[in-house]
Amino acid sequence: MRVRFWGVRGSLPSPLLSSQVKSKVSAIIERLTPEDLKGPESRERFLAGLPPWLFGTVGSNSPCVTVRLENSAKAAGLEEILVFDAGSGIRELGIAMTKTKTKRKPLYHIFFSHFHWDHIMGIPFFSPAYDPSVKLSFYSPEQALEAILQGQMTPPYFPVPMETMACRKSFNTLTGPIEINGASISFRKMSHPGDSYSYKVDDGRHTFIYSTDTELSASDFLKNEENTAYFSGVDLLVVDSQYTLGEAIEKYNWGHSAFSLAVDFAANWNIKHMVLFHHDPAYDDHKLFNILQSARWYTDRLNIKGVTISLATEDTEIVL
Repeated sequence: MRVRFWGVRGSLPSPLLSSQVKSKVSAIIERLTPEDLKGPESRERFLAGLPPWLFGTVGSNSPCVTVRLENSAKAAGLEEILVFDAGSGIRELGIAMTKTKTKRKPLYHIFFSHFHWDHIMGIPFFSPAYDPSVKLSFYSPEQALEAILQGQMTPPYFPVPMETMACRKSFNTLTGPIEINGASISFRKMSHPGDSYSYKVDDGRHTFIYSTDTELSASDFLKNEENTAYFSGVDLLVVDSQYTLGEAIEKYNWGHSAFSLAVDFAANWNIKHMVLFHHDPAYDDHKLFNILQSARWYTDRLNIKGVTISLATEDTEIVL
C-alpha cells in the first residue's frame, strides 16, 4: 500500500507569495559560509543540513490523497488508484499521471469526505477525466452525489459542464463497506458542520485511515466495540490537526481538531503512524514545522511510545 499526498491544506489553496520565497532565500544566504561553497560535496552537505521549512515547502493545494494497492489487477493490465477527496491537489495527480508512461490502464476510485469547496474544486481540472479510455468512479454516503458534483460545473460557477468529461463515469452511494480488488474500504461519520466521513482501507496486511475535517470528541475515544474495530492499531492515520489547542477552544464546533488532541487520539488507539493534515491556509512553512516539533515534544512529554508523528507535505509518499 502506497499513500501519497497531492494536497494538504484546508479551506482553500494558499500558494507561496514572492515575499515568502525571498524571505526563504535570504535566510538561506545568511547561513552560508565560504566552506559551504568549496565544491559540490560541501554544497550538498549545506543543503542537506537546512531545516525542512526553509529548503522546501509543505505545499499549497487543498486536500487530495491517493492510495495505490499492491494487488493482482496489475497482472491484468489495470491499476486501481484510490483517491480521497478532489481538492486542487487532484490537478497535480492528473498532471503526474499524464506524464507517466505505463501500459496499465488506471481505474480511479474517488471517495469524498464531504462537499465543501476545498474538497471538490479540483474535479474540473483533473485531466484524466477528459480521456475516453479512463474509468472514473465516485463514492460517497451522500445520496445526491451525482447532482452535487454536476452542480459545481454549471454556470455561473463553471463554464464547462461535467458531461464534457469523456471518461466513463459512475456515481456510487455507499451504504456499507465495499471491496476493491482485495481491499476493504469502510467509512464512518465524523463530527464536522454538514457532516464529514472518514475512510478506512484494509488490504489484509495494512490499514490506513483518512480522516480530514474532523473535530475529535470524547465519543471518539470510547473503548466500545465499534470504535475499537475501526480505530484500534491502525498502521497509518491521516487526521485533521488544523488548530493549536488555544484555537481549538476558541473555535469550538468549527469542525477541526488541535494537534495535541490528535496525538492523544493516536495514543488512545495505539496508532502506529499519525500524519498531521488539513493545514490552516494562514500558516507558513515555519509555523507548520513548529507545530510538528510541538506535537513530537508533546508525545515525549507524555511518554507516549510507539507512535510516529509526521507532517503531511505535498509530493510525499509513505509505503506500508
